[in-house]
Amino acid sequence: MDKDFRFGVGVRAVDSSREWADGARYLEDLGFDVLNVPDHLGAIAPFPALAAAAAVTSRIRLGTFVLNACFYKPALLARDAADLAALSDNRLDLGLGAGYVREEFEAAELAFPPAGARVDYLEHVAGYLRRELPDLPILIAGNGPRVLRVAARHAGLIGLTGSDDGPGPDPLATRIQGIRDAAGDRFDDLVLNLAITAVPTDASGQPDLRLTRRFSPGRSDDQLRALPSVLSGSPAEIADTLRGYRTRYGLSYFTVQIEHAESFARVIAELR
Repeated sequence: MDKDFRFGVGVRAVDSSREWADGARYLEDLGFDVLNVPDHLGAIAPFPALAAAAAVTSRIRLGTFVLNACFYKPALLARDAADLAALSDNRLDLGLGAGYVREEFEAAELAFPPAGARVDYLEHVAGYLRRELPDLPILIAGNGPRVLRVAARHAGLIGLTGSDDGPGPDPLATRIQGIRDAAGDRFDDLVLNLAITAVPTDASGQPDLRLTRRFSPGRSDDQLRALPSVLSGSPAEIADTLRGYRTRYGLSYFTVQIEHAESFARVIAELR
């Protein structure tokens, strides 16, 4: 049975408390289900921002998309997550990732471990949170197969990110099959998320590729438009595309960035 659609929006910056409060309420009114905040130095700090959003909203869920697990000790993270869940009436989705920006580790005066060690630590943190906060929804997002296997074992929500390079004619299907294999009996209960990086922002139906190009600088526009994370067409046509993703891949949770929120809200209206 198809899962209900879920739609998230990511916000990285804020200039004032009034702007943040008004923005959170506006995104809730637009129909988004989750307000997500990333975890990057230079972006807004996730926990205070989400606590402030919780105080001025009533329905929208509040997500970290995603915390750099290597920045946190599990017990301290569990404390902050539990308190934010309580302050938001259990609207927190705690998203985790392995971290990838060396410059941010250096700025935080932390060692930058090899990729394998970062994934091992992500699994350590996720396992601790599952034991200590078993009712807290956990999202793990990433691109590599090891991260997705960790997600399949520990998370209820799994974020598929990146440029979708991989083997075979349908790399996205290959990645999801890897999750299925690792999850076993858990798979049917998982919520699969796709990070959308480009949508049309005017009536042309052509996607704004600026964000996508940052992550795939060597690809042509046609190659970028062929990525599953790039949506083209009218709101009704995009809605049909997302229905197809749900049927073909089991994807039911889609996230966009704040610059695409108003345009994507028209797609949400088509699917509700």
